[in-house]
Amino acid sequence: MTDHLEPLAPAEAMQMYLDERSHELADATIQSHRYRLKQFVQWCEQDGIDNLNDFSGRDIHRFRVKRRNEDELATASMKGQLATLRMFLRFCATIDAVEPGLDEKIILPTTTEDDARSELLNPDRAQQVLKFLDQYRYARLEHALVEVLWHTGLRIGAAIGLDIEDYNNDEQYLTLAHRPEEGTSLKNGRKSERLVALSDSVCEVLDDWLSVNHPGVVDQHDREPLFATKIDRLSRTRGRTIVYQYTRPCVYTDSCPHERDLDNCDALPTERSHACPSSLSPHPVRRGAITHFLKSNVPENVVSDRMDCSEAVLDRHYDQRSEREKLRQRRRYLPGN
Repeated sequence: MTDHLEPLAPAEAMQMYLDERSHELADATIQSHRYRLKQFVQWCEQDGIDNLNDFSGRDIHRFRVKRRNEDELATASMKGQLATLRMFLRFCATIDAVEPGLDEKIILPTTTEDDARSELLNPDRAQQVLKFLDQYRYARLEHALVEVLWHTGLRIGAAIGLDIEDYNNDEQYLTLAHRPEEGTSLKNGRKSERLVALSDSVCEVLDDWLSVNHPGVVDQHDREPLFATKIDRLSRTRGRTIVYQYTRPCVYTDSCPHERDLDNCDALPTERSHACPSSLSPHPVRRGAITHFLKSNVPENVVSDRMDCSEAVLDRHYDQRSEREKLRQRRRYLPGN
């Protein structure tokens, strides 16, 4: 241990980092950093690292190998994981927890445009997931959440921030409101506020969820959350876990494409569902929904408004149509073609 460093446990350092950055980063970004650093802290605990003073470049390498090989992180996800770790270690150096310059030993993987948008929930798979939920978890929290995420393309943070009063079942739409002072902000602030239309089928599920299974709780701000557990508003972490849980192929097909033993798979427990190579987080659901809208000939400006992202971002990060598909769709709007 270097003499000038002061002992600090990984979990305590993580909380100090998040507290420091909370004043400058959006809530959604803080949640992402929390999720990524939680993986790092858990690895440290499993590896017996209880003091960051001892953390070295070799430990960075071992963590990277573990996340890449054992957890099978995609290149884009690995880049995000390591970028957050690099900022975290840079902060730790300022409070004398690690050697200065340790963050510079983290080399971020190079990603291509395809890496950035390769994961998505395609329509066929989405229907399999929803069919399973309709049959076995009808109008329960999981069913209502996944129905809304798929049919609207909402970010998970926007979805969990909805209140019952934000749902208009008569006119079939959701009202997205930016309420940072009450813990439910939208990614782009008030610019993200909008009305989102719903279909008959989604409204039917929401109506049954509210009338039969909703726990009727209020949050700490005396608001009635649309998506709630028995004790509080659905958290971002629990929302992510639900999506991971029900996008595992073994859940809706009763078989494993990775030839794993279904009784002994390490991704079998709900809290480990993210370890399944085929499970998806909420963002690929959003990406799949956006691509599905575009392939269904919904104009890009309409999709852009509905999904709260610019057309440039839509094209670069979400649109997975081939150039030939785009050509065929454009021809439908051009006379004489």
